[in-house]
Amino acid sequence: MRAVVQRVTRACVRVAGETVGAIDAPGLLVLVGVTPGDGPEQVEHVARKIADLRILRDERSAAETGAPVLVISQFTLYADVRKGRRPTWNAAAPGSVAEPLVDDVVAALRARGLHVETGLFGADMAVELVNDGPVTIIVESAPQDRPSVR
Repeated sequence: MRAVVQRVTRACVRVAGETVGAIDAPGLLVLVGVTPGDGPEQVEHVARKIADLRILRDERSAAETGAPVLVISQFTLYADVRKGRRPTWNAAAPGSVAEPLVDDVVAALRARGLHVETGLFGADMAVELVNDGPVTIIVESAPQDRPSVR
């Protein structure tokens, strides 16, 4: 599982011109990609990292400040561009695998007391954000066959 975490002053996601998720206060925009080997261990690792990363102002975390989080599924995080000019998506999990795991990340963040907004899985989404800093962090979980680094 891979997540791109951006510190934002505000962010929203629209589908067909209609806002489906938005945060209007400083917080985090998180793009989440899933690969076929991901499961509960990866969900827990990524959610914990997102909540506890000390990347907000004054080196505080979303868990400490109660900052809102906007989570958007993003299979393109697993694009492979090593050959040719067209990316391949072979490393991205199919929607039937990815959607419940992205939902589990959202649930794990909410279980930590965070206010979480979301995009719409599989939709053509327009994401608008004001990156603060800019601060952008990539969080990766270890595959299930390797121990994760804590």
